Amino acid sequence: RSNQDTTVPDSIRWSPVEEYARKAPAVFYTKKDGEEGEEETKFDPGYEPDWAVISTVKQQRRQEHPPVRETGQWGSFSLPLSELYSLRRARFSLGRNFLVLTTRGGDPLPPLHFNRGGARELLKAMQRYIRLAPSPMDGRLFLAYPHDSGALSQSFDELHLFDDTSADLVSRFIQDPYATTFGGFSKVTNFFRGALPHTHHESPLSNRSPQDAHCPHPADEEPGFELITCGAELGPRPEVKRGKPLDNWDQFLDPEGRVTDPQKVKELVFRGGIVPSLRREVWKFLLGFYPWNSTTKEREDILRGKTDEYFRMKVQWKSVSEEQEMRNSLFRGYRSLIERDVNRTDRHNSFFSGNENPGLVLLHDVLMTYCMYNFDLGYVQGMSDLLSPLLFVTQNEVESFWCLTGFMDLVHQNFEESQEAMKQQLLHLSILLRALDPELCDYLDSQDSGSLCFCFRWLLIWFKREFSFEDILSLWEVLWTRLPCENFHLLMACFILESQKEELIGSNHDFNSILKHINELTMKLDLQPILCGAEAIYLQLTHCKLPLKVQEVLGLRVPSSSSEESPDSEPKETDTLLTQSETRGKIMVCTTILHAM
Repeated sequence: RSNQDTTVPDSIRWSPVEEYARKAPAVFYTKKDGEEGEEETKFDPGYEPDWAVISTVKQQRRQEHPPVRETGQWGSFSLPLSELYSLRRARFSLGRNFLVLTTRGGDPLPPLHFNRGGARELLKAMQRYIRLAPSPMDGRLFLAYPHDSGALSQSFDELHLFDDTSADLVSRFIQDPYATTFGGFSKVTNFFRGALPHTHHESPLSNRSPQDAHCPHPADEEPGFELITCGAELGPRPEVKRGKPLDNWDQFLDPEGRVTDPQKVKELVFRGGIVPSLRREVWKFLLGFYPWNSTTKEREDILRGKTDEYFRMKVQWKSVSEEQEMRNSLFRGYRSLIERDVNRTDRHNSFFSGNENPGLVLLHDVLMTYCMYNFDLGYVQGMSDLLSPLLFVTQNEVESFWCLTGFMDLVHQNFEESQEAMKQQLLHLSILLRALDPELCDYLDSQDSGSLCFCFRWLLIWFKREFSFEDILSLWEVLWTRLPCENFHLLMACFILESQKEELIGSNHDFNSILKHINELTMKLDLQPILCGAEAIYLQLTHCKLPLKVQEVLGLRVPSSSSEESPDSEPKETDTLLTQSETRGKIMVCTTILHAM
């Protein structure tokens, strides 16, 4: 429209209606034109829908802007249809319909719930003023276009997406900012382009089969933008059963004591764990204390050398005088934090119970010695949780220390001050969960919980606080095999969240109650079904076509480090968009909940 045109654009307005039962929200669709006259409001009589169509005239000349969210709460808001970029139509498993609108600025608005129906009627009304083009890859997503095809062509020309300016080529370029990985502060963006050879456009009200969404492109269609998404077409999830634990260690040793088939040992441990009597020996191989190809004689030499090295480091911190410690605030801080954590680590276990228990002394000494071994990292809250099971199984100060160093080689990045590794793991967890259950992700997003920060403790210390002490012994030996992938603990987290989906959505949990509910799962989880479920998820995902990012998380594809792009590689621009959530905001890190319970 020209600058002289004072017509106020069509808009959609949402208002909570307090007099409705249970404060059900109401949506009003507003048609505004520039004709002179009195303002008039017309409601559709005969029923009380969650929204109604009204008409208004004679509006002031002003530019409306998308609403700004304040303190996590939404009241009334009005959005010009010219600012509407896309909408996602969804339905929770318990039957509640909702729409999610996204502005052209990339800001998702709160989910609009329709507790008494009306979503279809609202979409019909909206289509009188705008065109809703469906995504061929996501039947729930629609992009808003004006009915003026010239405006659409102009918008693409300004983006310089296509060199071909022929009039018979109409292209679509859909961005889905709502597909988030970090809730309200991180976004995953989906791009696609497809030619529309005819003027018929599918309505968001029609029933569209999944098969139609993935039809091959016409042969004469020009190459365009590749769809980059975290969604996946999932096949059936297989049934998985646990196996028997490793109970015969000697059968895997040759006459000189070498392990003949390390991979077979790992597979047996992953499938069924290890009997308690063999844990002390096998754990030292899993954690790198002993090389798999070492002989019995070589292991004796290794133990002697490691023992000497350990006590040399222990003497270093033992010989620090009080005067020296007073001038070393970092060392003093490590000691203070260790003493505090040792006194509250696994005190229910007989090995660490009581005030004069020698197990507490060993726990303290090993952690202090680790500070000398890795002074840059030193001691961080949570490391005592990693050591206590090792000390319990080995019953030996030296062996537990070197097993701890092997364990820390796997997870030390979790404890680094930058917490980049934790952010990355939460991002990977979000990618996996969205591929498995977009509906659950949508709900968590709507409750400001899409960052999955409530899973922080799970990933930091590998579920140490969520399972019983005996279950942790079984779980960690499974995870140390690094089978079937290094991120198997993320698949466990996905399975746990999926198992809580009905409770989270059905009880309409908000941000605080979601965090509370997840924390209350402590000691209520059954390990064996979770291990089966996580493995079943892995098998399910590996038997379907996965987006590249999901493949990378599962270790099925190594990210390319070359600056040159192969024909099959993902374009740099879209790859950057997929990972933009890493730079859009900071993770809310809930380290304070480690010892809050």
